[in-house]
Amino acid sequence: MANYRKIERILPPVPANWVGNGFKVHNFFPSGYRIHSMMSPFYLMDYNARIEFAPSDSPRGVDVHPHKGFETVTIAYHGKIAHADSAGNYGVIGEGGVQWMTAGSGLLHKEFHEESFQKEGGYFQMVQLWVNLPSKHKSVPPRYQDIGHEDKGIFTLEKDMGKCFVIAGEYKGVQGPAKTYSPIRMLDIRLKKGGKIEVPSNPHYNLGLLVLKGAIELNESENVPVDHFVLFKSTADNCDVLISAAEDAIVLYLEGEPIKEPLAQYGPFLMNTSEELEEAIREFQSGKYGHLE
Repeated sequence: MANYRKIERILPPVPANWVGNGFKVHNFFPSGYRIHSMMSPFYLMDYNARIEFAPSDSPRGVDVHPHKGFETVTIAYHGKIAHADSAGNYGVIGEGGVQWMTAGSGLLHKEFHEESFQKEGGYFQMVQLWVNLPSKHKSVPPRYQDIGHEDKGIFTLEKDMGKCFVIAGEYKGVQGPAKTYSPIRMLDIRLKKGGKIEVPSNPHYNLGLLVLKGAIELNESENVPVDHFVLFKSTADNCDVLISAAEDAIVLYLEGEPIKEPLAQYGPFLMNTSEELEEAIREFQSGKYGHLE
């Protein structure tokens, strides 16, 4: 009998809320479900399920705001998102693209629907993750990794029944392009109806996955519909996750080594102590994070 990793909970999306005027998100954690300690190093997941935006002459998004002590990872599935920060980075991510921004020692950031997409309208779907940084890396200089869909590592399944696009970490020897400060495996799995993929999980890592399209069966036993999140149990043994597509499906697979340190969060700051939070706020108020129009 196969040794599959046990499922802790299958979580439906909580009611959506607007972030700015461009992102209608279901917050799976930490607000929607208090599971962030079981998903460390991933602290936050905002999921904009697929919706259709009408054309607009006005910008849609989130204006200038600070970050410190962690990384934001934005993955676009439909539509286009433009990002800019006070470290001088700017980029547009299209369908399948990833923007991995290390706030580190602190910066200002803004994100909007890309101008042509805003004016034309269309389907929009995205995920944003906050990835915590270990204390020794919380003050690293800001960094921006712009990863196009074509830049991901690609593993093609047998009989061309799907592809596993590797964003971070590796799968069957295929390495993802993202540089991380702690061990992370992030996979963009796309299966055709009837396709299957088996992923060996690390027993020392936390694990979850999000279904963005279609429906799947997990471990030959649990059915998971679209827009649901699956949290897996901790385990002492090596074990696999078997994902089978009941119909054409897209799955975001998140696995990482937990950061076992104190955590202090206030707004867009993620530090280890309340004193560090107060320092981050003073730095922002004094203009240390630079300038961004």
